[in-house]
Formats: sequence, C-alpha cells, structure tokens
Amino acid sequence: MDKSEIQIFTSKDGKTEIEVKLEKETVWLNQYQLESLFETNRTSINRHISKIYKSNELEEKATCAKIAQVQKEGGRKITRKIKYYNLDIIIAVGYRVNSKRGTEFRIWSNKILKDYLVKGFALNEKKLTLENRQLKDLHRSVKILGDIIGQKSLSNDESGGLLKIISDYAYALDILDQYDYQTLKIQKTTRKETFILTYEEAIDRINLVKKKHGNSKLFGREKDNSFKSSISAIYQTFDNKDLYPSIEEKAANLLYLITKNHSFVDGNKRIAAFIFLLFLERNGILYNELGDKRIADNALVALTLMIAVSKPEEKETIIKIIVNLINKNNNAL
Repeated sequence: MDKSEIQIFTSKDGKTEIEVKLEKETVWLNQYQLESLFETNRTSINRHISKIYKSNELEEKATCAKIAQVQKEGGRKITRKIKYYNLDIIIAVGYRVNSKRGTEFRIWSNKILKDYLVKGFALNEKKLTLENRQLKDLHRSVKILGDIIGQKSLSNDESGGLLKIISDYAYALDILDQYDYQTLKIQKTTRKETFILTYEEAIDRINLVKKKHGNSKLFGREKDNSFKSSISAIYQTFDNKDLYPSIEEKAANLLYLITKNHSFVDGNKRIAAFIFLLFLERNGILYNELGDKRIADNALVALTLMIAVSKPEEKETIIKIIVNLINKNNNAL
C-alpha cells in the first residue's frame, strides 16, 4: 500500500479527524484509528474482528493488510508492521458496537470511494487513449522507415541510424507519457530563440562548406527560389503569432522543407542536414547535457532519407518525430 491516497475523515461534531487510506477500491484503517472512530477500546475492537474472522463472515486475507511503519521509541527508529482493515471490516465492527459514528463514516467513505473510482477510471481511460495514440504514431514512423528500406539499399551505418530513430522516438513517446498523461503532441519545447537564420547567411555557409570540402561546381547551385522560401517559411506568422512557435518546430520544418524542395542541382540532403545542424547549434540545443548531439550523425542521415522518400500526407508524423528527438526535455536523447 505504498501508493495509497490519503483522505481526511472529520466527524460531524468536529471532535475526531482520521487519516484514511484509499487503495484497491476501498478504504483502510488501523486498530488505533478504529478505536478513535468507534470511541471504544482496542480490546473490544480486536474481539469483534476475531469473531468476524472465526465465523467466516469475512476472509482475513481479503480484508486485512500489514503495513510497515517507522516509529520512534527512546530515540531509536523502530519499524513495525501494523494491521489495516478495509471498509468491509469497518462496517461489520460498526454494526456490532452500534456506533452512530460508524454509520457516519460509512456514508462518508461511500461518497469518497465513488469519487476515487470515477477519478481512477478517468485517469486509466486517458492513459489508455494516449498509449493507443502513441502506438499508432510509432507504427506510422516504422512504416515510413520501412519504405526507405524498400526503395534504397542501405549501408550498415544508415541501417543503424534507422534503428536509432525508432528506439529514440519510442523513448520520446514514453517521456511524454510521464508528463501527467498529456495528449500526444508537440510540447515542452524551447520557445526562446537566440538565433534567426537568414537566407544570406545560409548561402554563405554553404559556399564555405563547398570550398572546404572541394565539392563539385554543381554542389549548392540553386535551381530556383525554393531554398529562400524554405527559410522564410519557418518564420511565418498568422494573426501575429508564429506558426512554428518553438526552436524544435522551426528546425524540424527547416530540415523537411529543404530536403523536400530539391532546391539545388547537387547536395540537397547534405545541405538540408548541414543547415539543420547549424540552426540547432546556433540556438543552443544541438547538444545534450552530456555534450552529445541530440541526433547522432547516422540517425540524421537516416532521418533525411526518411523525409526524401516520404509522402506528403506523412509530413505531420515526420515533423513530430524530429521535434521529439531534438526536444531537450527528453534528457536521455
């Protein structure tokens, strides 16, 4: 009974207050509390309980539980197991001592239990709904990843990246479950930006990479204005509010749009990944608390491939995957 809920019973005359444990769809009191409730001595209480069990009116295993409690005795802490009795026993004893307080407690406990059960049902229903959504979302991501395997022969490193996406995303979903059973959506993200990406800076960075790594003349050559549009798109507003309010959402959409728009003659996926990392790094969320990248290099390669072969209707799932993988609140990622 370590996870029991506590409610306070106060008698109508206000003379008695008792901490009542709620667990396993019933209430529990110990012998000392029964003594206080029924305003009689423990000897009488124990005698009634003993008769109840001997007559097989109630089963001891089903109605009695031993709970370890720490007590101070002469400066020492002593752990003793104290017997607690559920509502069935409490009512049975109440009838025998003919206590008005027992009737009062029965009415109070029935109301409390009703509220407790309704609350528990609502929480379980909410959790079950969330878990179903999580499972469907994970199934969608696995399907998209499966499409990659069907369309492209992957290297060992790329395959490892795919597996890391699946395992990390599954963990991210579990993290969301820990936030009070909130519905599965983008949340707990980073709102304050320290860096705003411009088209001019992005082009300068691409040219630096091109010079440093000796890529072909076709690398980074724009085919149209879609690269500029990809950057401006993440800063769109509606009714004076950002469509993508967090750094993670902007980064996810940036990676998706650059990859999908094929703005360059050569190097589209590499450029998308590079600009994505630049954006995260300049906004201070590229690395976790251990100094590791939130998305490993092989996972980023796999993620970019995933975007490239995905269907337009799969965009929401992909964005959600990226956001949760780079969300700094998912501390283990």
